[in-house]
Amino acid sequence: MINRINPAWQQRFMPDEPREKDQRPPFRRDRARILHSAAFRCLQAKTQIHAVGENDFYRTRLTHSLEVAQIGSSLVSQLRFDAAFADYTDKAEVQSSLKSLLPSNDLIESLCFAHDIGHPPFGHGGEIALNYMMRRHGGFEGNGQTFRLLTKLEPYTPNAGMNLTRRTILGVLKYPTLLDLSSPQYQQLAEKEKHEEQYVRIHDWRPGKGVFRDDGDMLDWLLQPLSAKDRLLFGSYQHERTAPQQILKTRYKSLDCSIMELADDIAYGVHDLEDAIVVGVVNQQQWQEAYEELKQSDSDWVRNNIEQISKNLFSEYHYQRKNAIGALVNYFITHVRWTRRAEFEEPLLGYNAELPPEVIAVLNVFKGFVWKYVIRDVETQRIEYKGQRMLTEMFAIFESDPERLLPRNTANRWRNAEEAGKKRIICDYIAGMSDAYALKVYQQL
Repeated sequence: MINRINPAWQQRFMPDEPREKDQRPPFRRDRARILHSAAFRCLQAKTQIHAVGENDFYRTRLTHSLEVAQIGSSLVSQLRFDAAFADYTDKAEVQSSLKSLLPSNDLIESLCFAHDIGHPPFGHGGEIALNYMMRRHGGFEGNGQTFRLLTKLEPYTPNAGMNLTRRTILGVLKYPTLLDLSSPQYQQLAEKEKHEEQYVRIHDWRPGKGVFRDDGDMLDWLLQPLSAKDRLLFGSYQHERTAPQQILKTRYKSLDCSIMELADDIAYGVHDLEDAIVVGVVNQQQWQEAYEELKQSDSDWVRNNIEQISKNLFSEYHYQRKNAIGALVNYFITHVRWTRRAEFEEPLLGYNAELPPEVIAVLNVFKGFVWKYVIRDVETQRIEYKGQRMLTEMFAIFESDPERLLPRNTANRWRNAEEAGKKRIICDYIAGMSDAYALKVYQQL
């Protein structure tokens, strides 16, 4: 069993030779491009938890991405030690073969740095606003915008974005399908509308998951190294559609993407909880609900340690809270393991990183608590809703007189775009704003 990585995964869309005396490997060059991009810098002005925006301690999407990168690197290190399946005879060969598939630190950090750069201002409220405004033109979704930034928008090249290696783009691609295929109900809803709605109901316009049809050519290029069988399997959905309004999600991810997504989930469940505790968004009485659930966990470590961890989380001493957070992150990282996801011919798709069921259950308790008491907190939701209203109104204003109101470069892109693509240009401009810049532009208008 020898896993050899196809050299095509290191290719770029445009030929791109290193500069004179540049000895960096390809993924290190990708990492530098992401770190130095305007889209990455913009993350410093997008908050993770909107309700804590007045406190100087809170995490931004930038610091969140840095923490995801640190956790991602640790997961890769752990997988190196766990690279042998017990049911193989020649463990040494298997171990060496699986290790060869693992991403380098440069690569996994690149994916973690890039995973949030397409998310618009004002969190999911902003995402829903743009999805509503683009409902007749392919929709909008944060992961799809990340793909678009990397492959088309970020101005490292005339028309290939950052011109990253295929493997880096594959690792960021969470949902290998087109958005209007995974969520066709938006077009059906749009056709029933008689007029523009001033107030958008979130539930009706929550975006699906996928790449915009405008970027289908880059998706085709990315997946060229796959066989027809692998490509069909890679784009398959978790379930068959049983109702017209049902949103579908794809079933598979690459090895690199599975590691990045685990790191993101751990950072979301643990570090965002830390923020919420420090600034008083959640209290110990609310935590009791999660505590009781964790006391019944199938994980011996959690049952034995959750009482002390809970005390430390809400301790008046900062170092005790840090100790609890570190213990939880270590628990999740050290339980990562290899899994064979399907009979893919391409080894980068055939293997994933995963957590055992009892550990996933624990992580879901943390994520569920953050969702219920932080993300769904009424103050957070009101700020997101305010942002959603602002973006919807701004979109309509720009669309009414784009050549007058859009910045010169954006107006030029709008002018040169085909009629069907003009809305996407406006969407790109608004999606690239930080929270503060969106508020400033709205006030100007």
